[in-house]
Amino acid sequence: MTSQLATKESTKTLLLESGIEIMLEKGYNNTGIMEVLKRTGVPKGSFYHYFESKEDFGLKIIDHFAEGHKEKLDKTLGDRSLSPLSRLKGFCRLAVSNFQSLNCRKGCLIGNLSQEMSDQSEVFRKRLLEIQGESHRRFADCIREGQQRGEISKKYNGDDLAELFLSVWSGAFVRAKTAKTIEPLHAVERLLFEHILVP
Repeated sequence: MTSQLATKESTKTLLLESGIEIMLEKGYNNTGIMEVLKRTGVPKGSFYHYFESKEDFGLKIIDHFAEGHKEKLDKTLGDRSLSPLSRLKGFCRLAVSNFQSLNCRKGCLIGNLSQEMSDQSEVFRKRLLEIQGESHRRFADCIREGQQRGEISKKYNGDDLAELFLSVWSGAFVRAKTAKTIEPLHAVERLLFEHILVP
């Protein structure tokens, strides 16, 4: 029984991760179920054993991706051995390194789908907003801790700085994808860490 459950979970994970790869390349609307099945070798009937519809598949993909993103936040913002400012810099370094390894392609699934789906599906919009809200909370907490330690400016409140950080960082990824260079990300890093966040 345990091996059967493990096999089922591994098949579901395979479908989700393949779906993430295709959606990062093509978006939700241009991702076909048959393409996912062909890539994974999973029968169509098995797909509908795990997911009720393409919409359900898309939402489960978002949740799966969000878990991976949470792990990255735990690794960077959650590293209590480092100062808050160092954690923020570590987050940026990891994101830039990952993006550069993909030749400035794909980007963040949450950001991509937020642009594509927020006007098309209220269900998607609400789920994406929840995930963005959790990221905002993690950044705001880190920034407020930095303010308390005196290494981040207290000129602005932590929530506003977190909003600014995430908004310009997301926008820089759009620019970087279009220009096929990481320079927009480095420009944002310079402004954030050399001017806006410094006390």
